[in-house]
Amino acid sequence: MHYLAGTDSVHTTAAICDYFDERATGDDTVTVIAVVPPDDPTARRDGDEALNVVSVRLATVGDVATERRSGPPADTLAEAAKEFDVDEIVIGAHGGDPDATRELGSTARRLLEDAKRPVVVVPIPSL
Repeated sequence: MHYLAGTDSVHTTAAICDYFDERATGDDTVTVIAVVPPDDPTARRDGDEALNVVSVRLATVGDVATERRSGPPADTLAEAAKEFDVDEIVIGAHGGDPDATRELGSTARRLLEDAKRPVVVVPIPSL
């Protein structure tokens, strides 16, 4: 199985990795993309830190790749899903910012509305 995970923070990545703990195996591939604005150094740093978590948390998964991209998050992840021909997209319910609302975020809503493949939305635990 090939999974695509979209993240913007360490908190979102941790929640996504919790999901993979129960599912991803040594036979699977996980591609994790941090989607961040190109002109925001803080967001770029947060995205890079989020990707650093992946290699540690998903050490038992067969093939793990990470990258940082810029652009509208829902569009960027939909394009990556098509590019990599993934089986499933995994995202957080909302931004990983501790001050974010607990409602379903705009990226999750857009991906769910436009998805051409399964989308799993994982909850982001409160800090």
